[in-house]
Amino acid sequence: MALTQPHFSRQNLLTRLTPGMGAHYRAQGVWGDETIYDRARAVAEAKPAQVAIRDRGVALTYRDLVDLADRMAARFASEGYKPGDRVAAWISSRCEIAVLLLACARCSLVFCPSLHRNHTAEEIARLLDRMDARLLVFERGYGADAARRTIDAVLTAQGSRVRTRELDPVAPRDAEAISRALDLPADPAPTCDAARADDVVYIAFTSGTTGEPKGVLHSNNTLLSNARAMAGDWGFSDTSVIYTFGPLSHNLGFGALVLTLLVGGELVLHDGARGVSLIDRLREAGATFIFGVPAHAMDLLAEFDRRPDATLDHVRGFRISGAAVPTWLADKMQGYGIVPQSGYGMTEGCSHHYTLPDDPPERIASTSGRACPGYEAMVFEIDDPDRPLPAGEVGHIGGRGASLMLGYFDDQRATERAFNRNGWFMTGDLGRIDADGYITITGRLKEIIIRGGHNIHPARIEQLAMKFPRVERAAALGVADERLGEKVCLVLMSKDGGEITAGEILPHLDRAGLSRFDMPEYLLNVPEIPLSPSGKILKRALVPDIASGQLRPDPVRFGETDA
Repeated sequence: MALTQPHFSRQNLLTRLTPGMGAHYRAQGVWGDETIYDRARAVAEAKPAQVAIRDRGVALTYRDLVDLADRMAARFASEGYKPGDRVAAWISSRCEIAVLLLACARCSLVFCPSLHRNHTAEEIARLLDRMDARLLVFERGYGADAARRTIDAVLTAQGSRVRTRELDPVAPRDAEAISRALDLPADPAPTCDAARADDVVYIAFTSGTTGEPKGVLHSNNTLLSNARAMAGDWGFSDTSVIYTFGPLSHNLGFGALVLTLLVGGELVLHDGARGVSLIDRLREAGATFIFGVPAHAMDLLAEFDRRPDATLDHVRGFRISGAAVPTWLADKMQGYGIVPQSGYGMTEGCSHHYTLPDDPPERIASTSGRACPGYEAMVFEIDDPDRPLPAGEVGHIGGRGASLMLGYFDDQRATERAFNRNGWFMTGDLGRIDADGYITITGRLKEIIIRGGHNIHPARIEQLAMKFPRVERAAALGVADERLGEKVCLVLMSKDGGEITAGEILPHLDRAGLSRFDMPEYLLNVPEIPLSPSGKILKRALVPDIASGQLRPDPVRFGETDA
């Protein structure tokens, strides 16, 4: 008997998706039958000359973008890629990310762009193995240890079967140059069978609070549902020019890409050199909306202070993620006619909470918004994730809805443990929800340091520090930083009672394999790091003394010359 299910997937991937889930979200109108590729193709047919995405080297129209994606899809088809195969990219924020995304969306492949600049080649190799990737597109000279080793060399030494394709760093080029670099066929045939909106299209590795990478699975529908909600609430359209400070390897930047393709707008990737005027870059781009973190907003406001006559008349909003929006920042930004969008989200659920354009400044500064259409949140007892709490009480935040992930790749245990009895995804964050549904984040269940949106895991730093011969105990913790949210402070207790200098410990951490992007920026030597009765380090006992100034960490900086 022939299968007649319209949303039947040919991917052999284990996910949380059920027929009932699909029917429920379609009935709500938050899921549909279009893929991300379908959306881009529709724009290419209606407005082929509309610019879809630009970096500092090229601007691709929707016609160029879809043509390149079709030819990439033809290559996948000719080489026997099957639905569900994984394709990865370890490259900077550049237009090729959009090409690969659309090609994967067309062919029912799963795209992983979440391989970050702060990763080492060894870490990338482990992630490629975890996802059983078939292809890696990588950029020469990219990565935390690019000066010392290449991903090709690491994969060859490991006997990996992952195929690779190397790209040069971003430079002036055109669509045909991109085609040559990706070795695309001239003819977009053979073609792939039509993909489904419920197909998994995106895998993003997030360490969450455990330090062990988990591959978050998203379908076209889970990604597009969040984009549809934000587009409706904030009025995004084909006239929108979205400027993203967030790299495409991170959820913030990738979400901006999906939103742009949904509405048929233009995405401008931030790739300017240090010291380049942000105001001039935004004005030149014609930006109407910005995606970034508090540090980006502060840099922009600092430039306004230096240039009091400067204006950004076309910029109407700024999505600020990764940390709470300070009251002074919200007030000052609105003074320039830019409405901050305070938000809360994560890789597993996309940007599911945000403030609205007409929210008062005090609400923008004091909350992280309310759940978008198709998503809901609830606060649960910290010690009992199945017992909900009333409005206003602080507890463990749970969420569920159309933009929630379909599970963790090849990790049944992690997927099961992420949900409570009634299907709420337990975020690991603490907070409260007021009577109007606005959420305020108050803390985290488990230790993690978030520096400018980048997750840093104290346990790894501590483990590597403990390998230094003179270290008796080590504790890595976050200290508050207004611009970046947090920075890493490494607290050391030596075996001999003497001081361990930055010139000793930082090069040791580098040689031991710590990414330079995770390096401590403060160092504190103490005579004693307290222990619990069971012998565990009580690092939180150090926090009040650091916050009060009784203990004063020294600022430190690791440079390549220290290695």
